[in-house]
Amino acid sequence: MNAVEIEEAVSELAAKTFDAAEFSYSFLTAFGNKDTTIKRLRTGNTNASDVPGGVLQRNHIHIAVCPDGTVSKTIVGLRESSKTASAKAKFVLATDGVSLEAEDLISGEAIACEYPEFAKHFGFFLPLAGISTVKEIKNNPFDIKATGRLNKLYVELLKYNPDWATEAKRPALNQFIARLIFCFFAEDTGIFRPKEFTKTIEQMSDSQSGNTHEILCELFRAMDLKSKDREAANIKNWANGFPYVNGGMFAGVAECPKFSRIARSYLLSVGNLEWDKINPDIFGSMIQAVADDEERSEIGMHYTSVPNISKVLNPLFLDDLRAHLQTADDNVRKLRNLRKRLSTIRVFDPACGSGNFLVIAYKEMRAIEHEIVRRTKDDPKSWIKLENYYGIEIKSFAVEIARLSLLIAEFQCDVQYINQQEARAMVLPLHRTGQVRVGNALVLNWLEICPPVAKAITVEHDLAGPTGRLALEENSMAEGGEPETYICGNPPYIGGKSQSKEQKAELAVVFKGDRNFGELDYVAGWFAKSAQYADEINSVFAFVSTNSINQGAQVHQLWPKLYKRGLEIIFAYEPFKWSNSAKSNAAVLCTIIGLRKKSAGEKRLYSTENTVRSAQLIGPYLVTGHDVIIQQSLSPISELPTILTGNSPYDGGHLILTGRCKTSLLASSPSAARFVRRLYGSADYINGEQRYCLWIGDNEVQDALRIPEIAERIADVQKARQVGGEVAQGLVAAPHRFRYTHTPRQRAIIIPRVSSERREYLPAGLLDRNSVIADSAQAVYDPELWVFSIILSKLHLVWAKTTSGKLKNDIRYSSALSYNTFPVPALTNLNKAALSRSAEDILIAREVLFPRTIAELYDPDEMPEDLRRAHDVNDEIVERIYIGRRFRNDTERLEKLFELYAKMASENPQPKKKAKRAA
Repeated sequence: MNAVEIEEAVSELAAKTFDAAEFSYSFLTAFGNKDTTIKRLRTGNTNASDVPGGVLQRNHIHIAVCPDGTVSKTIVGLRESSKTASAKAKFVLATDGVSLEAEDLISGEAIACEYPEFAKHFGFFLPLAGISTVKEIKNNPFDIKATGRLNKLYVELLKYNPDWATEAKRPALNQFIARLIFCFFAEDTGIFRPKEFTKTIEQMSDSQSGNTHEILCELFRAMDLKSKDREAANIKNWANGFPYVNGGMFAGVAECPKFSRIARSYLLSVGNLEWDKINPDIFGSMIQAVADDEERSEIGMHYTSVPNISKVLNPLFLDDLRAHLQTADDNVRKLRNLRKRLSTIRVFDPACGSGNFLVIAYKEMRAIEHEIVRRTKDDPKSWIKLENYYGIEIKSFAVEIARLSLLIAEFQCDVQYINQQEARAMVLPLHRTGQVRVGNALVLNWLEICPPVAKAITVEHDLAGPTGRLALEENSMAEGGEPETYICGNPPYIGGKSQSKEQKAELAVVFKGDRNFGELDYVAGWFAKSAQYADEINSVFAFVSTNSINQGAQVHQLWPKLYKRGLEIIFAYEPFKWSNSAKSNAAVLCTIIGLRKKSAGEKRLYSTENTVRSAQLIGPYLVTGHDVIIQQSLSPISELPTILTGNSPYDGGHLILTGRCKTSLLASSPSAARFVRRLYGSADYINGEQRYCLWIGDNEVQDALRIPEIAERIADVQKARQVGGEVAQGLVAAPHRFRYTHTPRQRAIIIPRVSSERREYLPAGLLDRNSVIADSAQAVYDPELWVFSIILSKLHLVWAKTTSGKLKNDIRYSSALSYNTFPVPALTNLNKAALSRSAEDILIAREVLFPRTIAELYDPDEMPEDLRRAHDVNDEIVERIYIGRRFRNDTERLEKLFELYAKMASENPQPKKKAKRAA
């Protein structure tokens, strides 16, 4: 269930007559628990409650229905219950059907209300459904409720008006919904008379005759006309009382979809909500899903929370404004200059969705302006104009909602900072709103969307749009020189391999023929477009991005292009999990990066521990003090031995044996044992899985073919290769073997190519001479033991995490970027001896813990103490070789490694083209 469905279920439960026997089960059902779960609780199989009338769901909630007047006493009993603690319940709830109290045992937050009112607190309990919540939903559930009601209306309208579901008509339906939202908001905030719009529909429409659409069309037509023009237009008397809104919100044909009786009922239900409680910070993103068929299943879930948006806007420019406000103190001249500066700032979001970033920027700037007015006692009417807020969004409905959200935010700020009466007087007719355009941001010319001041337009682009303006004003920035332009947003994340042909083509145009962009994330297009824009207009930009553009091959594909344009990172966040409230949220690892033309000012790097470091330079790997870019290397730049990718079978699966197949083969043909070896891929080694392979030398083929099952498998390999790709077809003549046949003389180090980012060490291992390493892993053949110590060090893991790419959130270990580039200082024989002993100690600690798998041994929550201690000693030995002591943190580790890499890379330049590998 999504949040909208939960809100509806909880509201329905709260409206019913209280049933003491059923309440607990109905409550849990409302939060998505399955019938089987409820059945087990009813029978007592999983209900371990020790409180009378109690129902305890492990890891979730302890509920008790109690006698009248004992709610407070019961909630204490639930909190102090030993069963609550042992079951790790996160919530306790008690009710007598008259009042209800609940407590979040993790945060300590609590609610207390009359029983029928508990539905208003549904957001408090959303974690029970696996949905994380933010303050805005917990404190004000209106946005979820409104989204749910509008969604029902939207779906019903599409069902009753199938022609409106077409691509040609969908924009008209989206515009219609935007008009409704404005009218509902207007009638609940004093812009219209209280509930005037909803009551008119209820009184004048008839569910039997189906004339609701005609009533709405007439109302919209009236709002499009000034009073003096209404008589000639024959506006009905019952519509004539509505004010003139303007020619933008209701311009054009006042066409409305037809309403079934159900749709009319939904419309009135929506109108009877309390629309003055709308929160434009998050409402826009939630309502956007109403018009999106793909997102509707997660409706109310996908929005960027205010704290996450602030991580972008504060260091981009809001912190600077607040600092100037503090410095100005009560100096009227400085305060007025700051207010003038505020009035000329332009905010541009070229992936604006429903306008969250623009809305938050506007509200925060209004708060700063209000403080200026408080100190100067000047006229409180705002100098900050919505026309200074620009956006591009590919979905037309989101554009409608973005413009509407800005209007709502402006009105709410006027009410808060001036007064309600003046706010009402100023709002109509509507003036210019945010300049948000429909289109593909990677295709449009940004200089036309947010142009230089000298070319700034004085005519609204789309007067027929839902929030366009007829009352035009001269651009207030024309006399003040070039304004500050800040570009921000949260562009879409689509990896290089997941992009469509169209998206690849868009990036090709953005990068203007430069073919070196193949692995770049789609978000890189926004960085490139912003860099090009900054060539023409002095601007600063910051985007939320996947951390992929700061790792692996993407660094040397993207960052030289940005540096070539004279840009530098002015602030950045170390990777953190960026998530919305969706239950199935993947919590992508993201960063936020701000750039501008090079300057002498300090740079700021924000850590995951909420600390800020000042620096003169932040590099593309988000390491301070170095802007070096790691180039792929074909061989180690240090004393490390050669690393190879494991052996590729290209066999259609016929050279690979499961444990059962191997046993069956040897039972029928014991002589086959000489041709069978243990096979290790990444998953095999990490999880202790047993696979085997046929390993037949060129001089052993005839002997192998005498064994029927092996002969059959070799024939199948040949058939599979004949119909395979170019590489497979080139191997048809040797169906008995893998493409490569690398094996160790004594031992080999295996390094999985993909491993969990949660582990504190790379899950590398040491294999014997009879092992075969598959191509899902990397291999170092016959190394000295000190090499194993280096690979297992925390120092090497930090380097690998920084330089390798990612597969989802996991490390995708790269030989060319992580192993070959790893800087190891010149080692003495004593160094190597100490490292070798340390490696042996780690291997002994693992051996003692046999048969635990590598996955079990290196689970960060369960890592055995003896093994952890062996690694800690190894880290100390390795790090003392580098700086004579332990590093204090990963930042210090990376700073030293980049310093050493820059020195070693300059002394040992690598060939640019990748050499072909011999078969």
